[in-house]
Amino acid sequence: MENTSLYERLGGSNGIHTLVEKIVANHMENPTIRARFRPYLDTPEKLATTKQHLCAFLEAGSGGNAEYQGRSMPETHRGMNINEIEYLAAIDDIMSALEDEKIDEQSQKDVLAIAYSLKGEILHR
Repeated sequence: MENTSLYERLGGSNGIHTLVEKIVANHMENPTIRARFRPYLDTPEKLATTKQHLCAFLEAGSGGNAEYQGRSMPETHRGMNINEIEYLAAIDDIMSALEDEKIDEQSQKDVLAIAYSLKGEILHR
């Protein structure tokens, strides 16, 4: 596992796609943050684009070949004024998806470390 990239440990492109589907579904049901995500259900094309960006972001950030061409984290979250409780709710949804997909503990820790490294770029923008 030491020589295996996080991208490979997450199941490559297909695994990341599955994770993104689960993460977004978790966000849609999470009482703390669902109000931010459910409006996407009214615009399926925007939801699909958001999922594509998230897949590319995760692939690029985990060692895959995808090139993320979306906005930066501060740009994406500007004006949303996300608080700590909402941020942690989103992290819980991500971790739940990883557990559901039986992603190993070290990979879960690696994803958590990445998520926490982005905290300052997401909160109170």
